[in-house]
Amino acid sequence: MNVHVNTIEAFLEAVVTELEIPEHRYDQADRSFKSFGAWLHREQSTVRHFDPQVYCQGSFRLGTAIRPLTDEEEYDVDSVCEFRLLTKQQLSPYALKQLLGYEVKAYHDAQNMTKPVREGNRCWILDYADGAQFHMDIVPAIPNSVEQKRLLEAVMYDTRWATTAISITDRRLPNYQQVTDYWPRSNPKGFSDWFASRQLVVLQRRKRAKVESLHRQGIRASVEEMPDFKVKTPLQSAIMILKRHRDNTFARNPDMKPISVIITTLAAHSYENEETISGALFAILQKMDQFIKYDGQNYVIANPTDPYENFADKWQKEPEKADAFFAWLRQARADFYAAAQAVSFQEMADALTPRMGYRLSTRAADRLTGGNRLLRAASGASAAGAATTAPSFANAARQPTRPQGYA
Repeated sequence: MNVHVNTIEAFLEAVVTELEIPEHRYDQADRSFKSFGAWLHREQSTVRHFDPQVYCQGSFRLGTAIRPLTDEEEYDVDSVCEFRLLTKQQLSPYALKQLLGYEVKAYHDAQNMTKPVREGNRCWILDYADGAQFHMDIVPAIPNSVEQKRLLEAVMYDTRWATTAISITDRRLPNYQQVTDYWPRSNPKGFSDWFASRQLVVLQRRKRAKVESLHRQGIRASVEEMPDFKVKTPLQSAIMILKRHRDNTFARNPDMKPISVIITTLAAHSYENEETISGALFAILQKMDQFIKYDGQNYVIANPTDPYENFADKWQKEPEKADAFFAWLRQARADFYAAAQAVSFQEMADALTPRMGYRLSTRAADRLTGGNRLLRAASGASAAGAATTAPSFANAARQPTRPQGYA
């Protein structure tokens, strides 16, 4: 199949630009973390002697957050409050959550926030004013690095990510109100470090280019201090595209949509430092199901920092979720294959509109043509230059082979 690479690449770049969260949203989230962290360390704080550290997790931390589907939806900003000087032997998960909850409610009142504090299964939720268009989930946690390292060493597993492991709370568990060693585990910092390692070559190169550009503008900056979200890599861009495709595919059945951490993990495993969005996207679509373990009964998508955590654990009790994932993957392969075959921006938009959305696809095409319908419908061959061969996607396997080299 002949594909006008520069054309599809330009179109995907325009799609990502439409999906990107404005930089001020990242700054807004960063200010919120810092403000709440400062609150916990104020002189009157009931928890400051436990050394609480507030930090971001999830898509905002990874740089893969996308705009909400509608202007009415909010940005979901996930955060952790880690009490560095507390241990599991000192209190129950319930007590830890109440400890944080008291300060969350006090902060809410001090900031004159109108929407009430909500309690989630694992977190407290602060809803900001309507104009802010975001809410912040705050998960209470305590360090778990020593136990996690010991656990991984027992099965001769890579321990390089264990130093940032944490234990978190979950009110659905039977031992929630008991002092126990058995807490849910997590490691958002470790996952973020692993994710960065999968794109390190391209990430560092783009950071250096960004810093050099800022220097030419007379702005002081360094590669070390440059946040990952300030530089968009092909891996991050491909994940953003796949997440929006998933959101629209399951718009009428959101309970069945594959969770973001599954898409992110499989995509990062599949990525081999491709330099273009199209190269990364096609590689991910072609290989991502190869990194799912299947023993004939159970699917396993292991947390790269903790092999005991299975991101696909719900697939065992709800096999329709596994079916939904493979059906979505087949559809994504078909849609982006069709877009890659197209020779005009209009044809690309038409191929992707059913699951990327009319507004997004049209805006991406308009961004490249200035809204000129004649240019949008014209063949992209003359503008594209060289052509190459895109992968031919097979149907997603129902029984993936065992992956090698989980790290």
